[in-house]
Amino acid sequence: MTKNEYTKRLENIIKQMLQPLKDIPFNLVIEAMTGKKVLSFDFTKQEHQEILSLLKQAALNAGREINKTGILRPRPNEVGNDIEPYVRKALNSLGLMADIPVRPSGHKKAMGYPDILFWFNKTPYYLECKTYNIENIGTTQRSFYFSPSDEFKVIYDAPHLILSFEIYVAGEKGNNHIYKCKHYKILSIESLPLDVKYEFNSDNKRMYSGKDGTIVLDEGEIE
Repeated sequence: MTKNEYTKRLENIIKQMLQPLKDIPFNLVIEAMTGKKVLSFDFTKQEHQEILSLLKQAALNAGREINKTGILRPRPNEVGNDIEPYVRKALNSLGLMADIPVRPSGHKKAMGYPDILFWFNKTPYYLECKTYNIENIGTTQRSFYFSPSDEFKVIYDAPHLILSFEIYVAGEKGNNHIYKCKHYKILSIESLPLDVKYEFNSDNKRMYSGKDGTIVLDEGEIE
């Protein structure tokens, strides 16, 4: 193989890598990443009916608590993280033993999917907290994502659920909007279609050292 042929083949491989994968079912992704099964929500199961009833009550309780004062944030995409503690508190008040999920190492990890692990009759359930604006609920705006990790927080076979609140601006305070809730949705996501888009990345060591592929052309102190 000539050098030109090798370069052409390498270019073609990279082009193929950059083609996004589409509509991969969530349950297959989780099982491939973790070896754990995503259990389907079954309306015919008494336990799942009870769980849904409790989640409805938790959604109402959390939403009412949020609406007492509202959540102060400059942008709506920051509200989701603030809602999570309200949801955990509401779940715990109903005896569902909700907490931040643990990693395979046994340590808790707040960031990343999923937000909450709760228990009912010694059975684990994963719950993600989300918010949405009624004006963009039907758009293709990216709203659900996660990345592979050695410390990914899914360590049990379990149903995977989302509790999402419709938020709206109820007023202003300083530089912040006051966000409140007016609707909720409880979702089961075992068959949610996912897309994958590859990215190229590097790190500080390789970028700034001047030894690993970059050339430091100049640098100096600023007084």
